[in-house]
Amino acid sequence: MNRFDGRVAIVTGGAGGIGGASARLLAEQGAKVVVADIDEAAGAKVTAEICAKGGEASFCRVDVTAYESVEALVQFAMDTYGQLDIMFNNAGVFGDGLQNVIDMPMETYHRTIAINQHGVYYGIRAAAAQMRERGGVIINAASIYAFIADRNQFPYHASKAAVVGMTKAAALELARYNIRVVAIAPGMIDTGLVDAWRADERVWNTIQKAHMRRKLGTPEQVAQVVAFLASDEASFLNGHAYCVDDGALSFKR
Repeated sequence: MNRFDGRVAIVTGGAGGIGGASARLLAEQGAKVVVADIDEAAGAKVTAEICAKGGEASFCRVDVTAYESVEALVQFAMDTYGQLDIMFNNAGVFGDGLQNVIDMPMETYHRTIAINQHGVYYGIRAAAAQMRERGGVIINAASIYAFIADRNQFPYHASKAAVVGMTKAAALELARYNIRVVAIAPGMIDTGLVDAWRADERVWNTIQKAHMRRKLGTPEQVAQVVAFLASDEASFLNGHAYCVDDGALSFKR
């Protein structure tokens, strides 16, 4: 199924769970993919895996906390493939430990905001500057934590709520250029971001029970939604955040 033949995609955080799965699936369905990450070794590995399976991909190191780096990433895609059709602003962090809003180091707040919020803004801005001549799709990584509160994750909530707001505002402003802007809001997905909780059986069981079918999602399940939102099948979807959470927001625990 080559729904993305002739299209070019960038995936930030492309070395990680959701990013890696999305990069692989987009390439499998015909896109030329730029795998972007600050982790060069892991990003190169994902790129090599795509190419080994017959896909077309390149790696580009990016620091999403610096606009110049994100701008250079987009220019890399233009120089390498001549266009940009899909931008998945996926890079993110969950936070440095569980700390309340009073005791949390200020550095934790600023780092989380810099990656999760500013990184998405930089991706929107840099991608849109290239897409405005021919249109495109920008997908941002939010979270169900944009809509609910949990203890000891203040900067994560703040950053992901901002992503939802930025998605709506950017969609409105960029519609004139035929650029769609949407977001995904995953629940708990089985990636490296949640590995630290596996050792505590009580915490791990609580996390799994947050979903209707009592299990975490997989990066591949989220990637399927990313691919759909990037495709022509989703051409009338714009300005919303789509929950990928097995109903986590829909029932009382």
